[in-house]
Amino acid sequence: MSTGPLSRPRAADANRAGRARRLSFLFLALVVLALAILASVAFGSHPTSLSQVFAVLNGTADPEIAVVVESRYPRTALGLLAGLCLAVAGTLMQGVTRNPLADPGLLGITAGASAGIVTATAFLGASGQWAAVWWALAGALTAGVLVHVIGAAGSAGGPVRLVLAGAVVSAVLGAYVQAVALSKPQVFDSYRYWVVGALGGRNFDVFVSVLPPAVAGLVVAVLLSSGLNTLALGDESASALGANPAVTRSGGLLAAVLLSTAATAAVGPIAFVGLAVPHMVRALAGLDFRVQIAFSAVIGPALLLLADVVGRLVLRPQELMVGVVTAFIGAPALLLTVRRMRGAT
Repeated sequence: MSTGPLSRPRAADANRAGRARRLSFLFLALVVLALAILASVAFGSHPTSLSQVFAVLNGTADPEIAVVVESRYPRTALGLLAGLCLAVAGTLMQGVTRNPLADPGLLGITAGASAGIVTATAFLGASGQWAAVWWALAGALTAGVLVHVIGAAGSAGGPVRLVLAGAVVSAVLGAYVQAVALSKPQVFDSYRYWVVGALGGRNFDVFVSVLPPAVAGLVVAVLLSSGLNTLALGDESASALGANPAVTRSGGLLAAVLLSTAATAAVGPIAFVGLAVPHMVRALAGLDFRVQIAFSAVIGPALLLLADVVGRLVLRPQELMVGVVTAFIGAPALLLTVRRMRGAT
């Protein structure tokens, strides 16, 4: 095989073609995201037309229509934030653990948030949306740190130990949540709505309360994206290239914990976004984590907002929780992506 001067233009052409293809996919994803945002504001239990939505944006709409449309702004903002957080956290989790089935729930985030809400409701008398968010945030963050401490303990730490630690913590907290919720009916009534996962019924206060950990997690993820590329080569190769695998892994896990904690505390546990989106992203963007994070930050919100719109329309005037819809949408999408990847190998 020739590696001389003639092969260099071919490699450069291939790189340019790959870059153009990724930019085309990213532009298409941005268009889909823009349409998803518009659909999230336009469609709901109360029928509104696109012309009425634009009239609200221009300030010329009927006050009654304006109230209806503006009531959808918080759930759209939360859908954007939660979808971004879950998708990027899933990408980080699958990269750090080298496990294609990893998602934010692997770190005990969902179980920790559930335990926080149940504990505060049952024993501390907490009530209301604001209290639920903060207790879910505290519980999820505590669980994520605990999993990291257990998984990194000893000399045999690594992805496998981390996965086992997450499974153990999730099992223990899940049993605790079930025991408390089933023994206290008032706790179960408030918990059952949150545990399904929904964007509705929240306001901008919830968005503001979870924004700091979400921004911090995204910043850490972007800063570590190059290090994750070297980590994918293995610890020995990463060390030979001058990287510190332990620091990169810990930072990636910290970012995943912050991102998934913010999303789970705000809208409850939502399945398949953190699991399915990274597979879609790798099929479109390749293996560079810098590109994967950018794609995840666009595709994740688009998927979640579209799922929420579907949930609002299929049972109008009632609605189906977005956590249920993402399971129906995410599972086939994941299967199709995996089949495509297998066919390409």
